[in-house]
Amino acid sequence: MEINKSSRHQKIIGDFGEHLICNLLSRSGFEVTIINHTGIDLIAYHKSTQQRLGISVKSRTRAAGTEDDSVNIFSNNGNNNDRQKVLDACKAFACEPWIAIYVETTKYAEVYITSIDNYDNKYRGKQGKAVDGWKMNADYRNKYEVDVFVKHIRLDFFSTNWTW
Repeated sequence: MEINKSSRHQKIIGDFGEHLICNLLSRSGFEVTIINHTGIDLIAYHKSTQQRLGISVKSRTRAAGTEDDSVNIFSNNGNNNDRQKVLDACKAFACEPWIAIYVETTKYAEVYITSIDNYDNKYRGKQGKAVDGWKMNADYRNKYEVDVFVKHIRLDFFSTNWTW
């Protein structure tokens, strides 16, 4: 399906990503809600495991040829320290800090959910960079797929008669 973004697409894809993550977590036994708080977008609680997650959701649409572009997840510039905002919000709500990434392309979408600890230990790379990213190239997608601490779902798009 061709991608031709509307003027409100960034807001729409952001909301969609949050709702999709809520749905997937709810289907997995979590009580989950969208919150409007600096640093985190969702709070999810799993009664049987007693896990309480504070989740920052990043949603992106990638046109053909940009599918492997990284997703910026944390800006670390001066007073705009997104990582610290997530950690502070999670401390205030007694949550484990997690990140969720939703990336859609013309043919498929990928959903990844992992703890910030797992991201830091395996994927963050050199600290002190202006931006921390979630790499989307084939090598990293293969690494995520075999990492039991990275939850992953791929959604394939199949369309018929969807042209305007």
